Amino acid sequence: METRRLTCIVCPMGCQMEVTLQDGVPVSVTGNTCPRGDRYAREECVNPTRVLTSTVRAEGGRLPVVPVKTAAPIPKALLFDAMAEIRGVTVKAPVKIGQTILENLCGTGVALVATAGLDERKK
Repeated sequence: METRRLTCIVCPMGCQMEVTLQDGVPVSVTGNTCPRGDRYAREECVNPTRVLTSTVRAEGGRLPVVPVKTAAPIPKALLFDAMAEIRGVTVKAPVKIGQTILENLCGTGVALVATAGLDERKK
């Protein structure tokens, strides 16, 4: 048996949880105050994922970058690879909120989308 201590990041409560694993499989979770914490703790021990937020370069926009995020969580182990891929991306203004910037970030099947619009620079 193995025990891991986690702080839940699902809501602002920040519950201090303890997960008991047997052969790498979660068998019990304690310390959570809601079912979402239990689900988070089990997934975090087996397949941790995160929503990634960043910015990409923008050409011809009134700002030099546009904020983006993944449309769904991606494996935590891919965060550095995803950032390397994002660093190589440049979009042309205008950009609309919700616009897909990349269809398939790091082969995850998850899109990278704009979280704000960006108008063209006034001439």
